[in-house]
Amino acid sequence: MLVSGHLKLAPMCRILVAPLCRTVTQGELSIKEGDISLPKLEKEDVPAAVKQARDAIATHIGTIQLPELLMEMDTQTRFSKTLLGCAPQSEHDLLLTYGALLGHGTEMNASEVALMIPSLSPEEISSAMKLLEGEDAIGKANKLIVEFIDRLPVMKIWGDGKYASSDMMSLPTSMHLWNARRDPRRKTASMGMYTHVLNQWPIIYHQPIVLGNRQAGAAIEGVVRQERIDLDWLAVDTHGYTDAAMCFSRLQSFDLCPQLSNLRERRLTVPKGMEIPKALALVVDATLQLDCIKERWDDLLRISASISNGTVSAVLVLERFGSAAQGDPIYRAAKMLGRLLRTIYLCDFFTKPTFRREIHRVLNRGESVHTLQRAIHSGEIPHERGRRPEEMHAISGSLALLTNLVIGWTSLQTQAAMAALKSRGIVFSPEVLRHVSPIRFRNINFRGTFLFPVEEYLVALLGDNALGNGKALHG
Repeated sequence: MLVSGHLKLAPMCRILVAPLCRTVTQGELSIKEGDISLPKLEKEDVPAAVKQARDAIATHIGTIQLPELLMEMDTQTRFSKTLLGCAPQSEHDLLLTYGALLGHGTEMNASEVALMIPSLSPEEISSAMKLLEGEDAIGKANKLIVEFIDRLPVMKIWGDGKYASSDMMSLPTSMHLWNARRDPRRKTASMGMYTHVLNQWPIIYHQPIVLGNRQAGAAIEGVVRQERIDLDWLAVDTHGYTDAAMCFSRLQSFDLCPQLSNLRERRLTVPKGMEIPKALALVVDATLQLDCIKERWDDLLRISASISNGTVSAVLVLERFGSAAQGDPIYRAAKMLGRLLRTIYLCDFFTKPTFRREIHRVLNRGESVHTLQRAIHSGEIPHERGRRPEEMHAISGSLALLTNLVIGWTSLQTQAAMAALKSRGIVFSPEVLRHVSPIRFRNINFRGTFLFPVEEYLVALLGDNALGNGKALHG
């Protein structure tokens, strides 16, 4: 965290502007119409063996029904115990838990889930769904799955777990839902599902949000509240960025890395009196007042500490320090520090293609995860759902949990496929395997009558209770 040495950012800014000026002078970057024009990143070289590796691994993984996937992952992690708050006592307990999870995490309501699991009634599923809304059982189960995924050796090939991206996915819902807003792209009433996706693929945090609001507070909140990873930086799009957010993210010991599309926000802002190189004169504003940061430094630290300990959410702080806060001296200090941090970030973004490529890669992984989520939740949120905050949080959490279960199962099967191929003398290098994604779902049947192969998993999931259930099944 920055402490009394926050003004050292000013000389750092001078140091970083120099290589940017050099790249412009040498013609590697150009300035057009008051904006730094970035050349397109060269297409990354993809090893020729990638397609062979993907096909070989896909063949080994094969196809699976969603019920069997859930039970295999439950055997590995015992997430049903976490959701229930105790070990399941019967086959009925297991099916109710899975049914409640599907009722929250897909477009199906309780009656539709009951049609897919004939041994359960709609009333039983509705009651189980309400139980999952309390005490953050879904959040604990999600954490359990992320920890399981993190232990798989293949994760080290896909990333170091120090970076993440965050973005929103909209889900259509009833126009009568009080917190629904019109999605400008889809032209339908929708709710936002905001997720933080690790560069190793799993979702590490989720939260429902209202469409149309700036997402910067939600971006910071997710990093602070998730307890699994100490992130170095978080990639966001323009909606996940404000100047104040740049300030408060750095005070929380991570960097916000926005992919900015607004030309005004791509300008560099440096301290007053700083000498501006002639080559950068069109894109640099020397308007920063460092004195206001110094005067309100203790206030900024106090607010940051309140975010850290949960006294106030980052969402509320960023709403408070939006454009309507013009004239507030604390907002002015946060904006000035944020613009200085943005300038330092942009100097790296403009001059380091490898860094820029990594930001694109992490953001693209987040988009891929959203594609998987849409395969799981392929319709709209039922009109009778989401009327309470707890219910909407359960919908968001269940969708994230189902997504992580698919990612976890595919990662586990990828690990097994690598071992099986190695036993046959087929070995793929890490450079090849890092292009093999665990985001695959065309081999998974998410719809149809669900037949849970309970008998195959009774001993693993029910322990001593399995014998009694076996007698009931065969008696």
